[in-house]
Amino acid sequence: MICFFIYFWLNSRRIGLQDVELPICSVSKMFNMSKQIKSKARVEERGEVFTNEREVTAMLDLVSAECLRPDSRFLEPACGNGNFLVAILERKLDEVKRKYRSAHRDYEKQSIIAIGSLYGVDIMKDNVEECRVRLFDIWDKRYKTICKKDCSDEARESVRFILRRNIVCGNALTLNCVDENGNDLLDQPIVFSEWSMISGTQMQRRDFTFAELLARKDNDVALFNGEAEGKFVDRYITHYKNLQPNG
Repeated sequence: MICFFIYFWLNSRRIGLQDVELPICSVSKMFNMSKQIKSKARVEERGEVFTNEREVTAMLDLVSAECLRPDSRFLEPACGNGNFLVAILERKLDEVKRKYRSAHRDYEKQSIIAIGSLYGVDIMKDNVEECRVRLFDIWDKRYKTICKKDCSDEARESVRFILRRNIVCGNALTLNCVDENGNDLLDQPIVFSEWSMISGTQMQRRDFTFAELLARKDNDVALFNGEAEGKFVDRYITHYKNLQPNG
């Protein structure tokens, strides 16, 4: 049996697939949907089947208000090539456009905050790379459309850097990074970065490990909620368009 799941880490609750009633597709039908698998071998080896757009939409509609907030954080622990994260980003950017299309600098900042709110883990390196590219391309296309001549390469590099920090190649069950064969690197825990604006142009990055979250028994774990943040690693503050040289 093939199962799909995503966890939405919101302010004070966690929603899993067990809370969502969705139509069940047969495995034979899935194999005929080229967008849902890369190869039968990967399905057999890793159980890799990407979630269909219909299911993505149905699940995101359950938390539609959170999808409109640029700073509402989402973690997809089996992100594949990004179907859920792409859909969330599109909703966030639609709302940012609605509010800030005439204020280019505000659009730029809020769209970067939106990118920084998305987190993904996948055990397959090619999926991680593809997910990063998809998210960047969507962000950049809209950035150019809205900001036009006010676009900057510095902002683009900041977004690329955030995606390298937020979309990671690892094992979501152990929260360890993995090697090219998908084997755990026991001395390299996954580290996530919390991004937040602390003044007009200053962005704070705080790095945490999250292995401690696996030991919790309750269902009220929130991402970077101040209580279950995992082990603190480091902290940086810099201009939001100058993240990479200072991180």
